[in-house]
Amino acid sequence: MDRWGYPVDLNWLRDFECLARTLNFTRASDERNITQSAFSRRIKALENWVGLPLVNRATYPVQLTDAGKQFLPVALAAISQLSETRQSLRDADRGDSRFIRFSVLHTISVNYLAARIEELQLQIPELRTRVVSDSLSTCCELLVEGAVDVMLCYYHHSVSPMIDEAAFERKDLLADRLIPVAATGPTRANGWNLGKSEGPPIPHLAYERSSFLGMVVENTIERHMLNAETIYVDGLVETIKRRLLKGSGFAWMPETAISAELANGVLVPVGDDSWSTTLTISALSNPEAFDTTARKLWDLL
Repeated sequence: MDRWGYPVDLNWLRDFECLARTLNFTRASDERNITQSAFSRRIKALENWVGLPLVNRATYPVQLTDAGKQFLPVALAAISQLSETRQSLRDADRGDSRFIRFSVLHTISVNYLAARIEELQLQIPELRTRVVSDSLSTCCELLVEGAVDVMLCYYHHSVSPMIDEAAFERKDLLADRLIPVAATGPTRANGWNLGKSEGPPIPHLAYERSSFLGMVVENTIERHMLNAETIYVDGLVETIKRRLLKGSGFAWMPETAISAELANGVLVPVGDDSWSTTLTISALSNPEAFDTTARKLWDLL
């Protein structure tokens, strides 16, 4: 606790580590999945707790002060020690049953990983898994902290990784197209086509711009003149899919999430291939820490 009696927040240390790595408040707040103003307040709260400025905001990019450089290894050690202790307690609570832990984006968990684990359990009968579905920043955080064994996420050429891959092994598992689609009835009734510049704008169901898919879609849109109006914003593929199926508008969707609806004609593309882009579903891990079962799983992936 500080001299006023309140404890340092572990999230402040994680925020500081992220800012020290990116040297950019905007990118760091995106990675931490909070607004820039809230992120700045948390960094300021940490500085108040320490009693000295940790970041020089007058430079671009921002730089750590001498105090910040001295404090960074202490913050990293505290994060690591707390994470390792937490994981040791969790492992002890599980007894002899060793679970292989995944962090994964929610849409990959629903549309890819669940079926893949079923296949793997046929090949590895002793396999036991625990899956945490969350945002990309949280999934990365859990992997870095050692709280999970394997992380599954999307990669795209236009979006920089949110994690330093040097400490991990990566496997690319599947190519997944991101396609603009809409319900068949409204598309035909209204003549929705992203290639048409005339006519009323097409209602767009969009992802949060700070999310991974939001950044990929923004990169895709930049290549075109888009005749669309955003009427709804959400961070979850599954929530946007429900609005799609009701005919509310169009959205870019991972093909793995809509393969059945495309096959039976419930959803149709509203643009040609130039409006689509390819994502890669990838797995990251540190195999040096694996036991025999985890190694079997990693090899079969």
